[in-house]
Amino acid sequence: MLAWRNLVHDKIRLAVTVTGIVFAVVLIVVELGLFIGFTTTTSSLIDQSGADLWISARNVPFIEQGTPFSERKLSTVMATPGVAAASKYVLRFAEWKRPDGGQDSVLVVGFDLQTRLGAPWNIIAGQVDDLRQPDAVFIDDIYRERLGAARVGQVVEVQGRRARIAGFTQGIRAFTTSPYVFTRFKAAQNYTVLREDETVYLLVKAKPNVDVEGLRRRLAARLPSIDVMTTAEFSRRTRLFWMFTTGAGLAVLLAAVLGLVVGIVIVAQTIYATTVDHIREYATLKAIGASNWYLYKVIVLQAVISALIGYALGIVIAVLVIRGSKESGAAILLPPGMVAGMLVLTLVMCVSAAIFSIRKVTRLDPALVFKG
Repeated sequence: MLAWRNLVHDKIRLAVTVTGIVFAVVLIVVELGLFIGFTTTTSSLIDQSGADLWISARNVPFIEQGTPFSERKLSTVMATPGVAAASKYVLRFAEWKRPDGGQDSVLVVGFDLQTRLGAPWNIIAGQVDDLRQPDAVFIDDIYRERLGAARVGQVVEVQGRRARIAGFTQGIRAFTTSPYVFTRFKAAQNYTVLREDETVYLLVKAKPNVDVEGLRRRLAARLPSIDVMTTAEFSRRTRLFWMFTTGAGLAVLLAAVLGLVVGIVIVAQTIYATTVDHIREYATLKAIGASNWYLYKVIVLQAVISALIGYALGIVIAVLVIRGSKESGAAILLPPGMVAGMLVLTLVMCVSAAIFSIRKVTRLDPALVFKG
């Protein structure tokens, strides 16, 4: 196959071309992965809660900003037709005392053990039922060293009260600088100094085949002084707040866009330079009677081969980078859809650059091969 022979004939040029594509793929994947990780982390507690509806005080802009309200509204929720389960939920800041005497801020997450709405996920040590024990808490494995939490059973101190580590999760990163500490609702009230007759959220699970939007409207009519939101709505509200109201979100978004633009430029320049470097070979083909259509096929096929090699190597390196980042505070995600999308994007970038360079090839004078 001429396209392949043309590529491997100059192995150094092939290596340079593939390296450029690999760099672009890794850059784009990491930057877009950071963006996806950012948006996912900001609303992970909402998305993983298992609830269909969230009830909060008025105009809560994002989940960490919840305001306490009377828990007596829970009875109204439970009496509403279409509700399968409902429970109280706490998310508030508290002080964690490390074994070395230092202190750290944490976000205490309190949920109802009976409904399991808002319970921790990705558990690698212990079981959710272990939180039935007095003062039991779960933290994420990522924050072990930071919080001085070495093992299950270790006794620590939260907001001046005794707590015992009952288990660990994996990969539940907090978007703020304060790690999540999961515990049962009653213990969370104590750790966050929340009054016994208050809650921060109510989580609602609809009965099977019940229209969630219709249930939301019924609850909103019965609870006019508070907000009733679908999980998707509250998740979107939280993401948009962090994305566009804070500088952090805009910075991540800008980095992702720049990564995409730089990657496209690198690939386009690399493929174009590769084509131009072989300009005399294409002139030779025209001199012996090759048609423009034949040259199109050769150049595009070269671009496709280069794209596939560069994409494969780039994805492997990107996966290694992402795995290496698992222990860090930054979440870099690579969903399956992004893997497939990157393949299409790499092919489009390489083929587009090749087609752009074809214009130069088709205007070649076959006599060029006989000059100097």
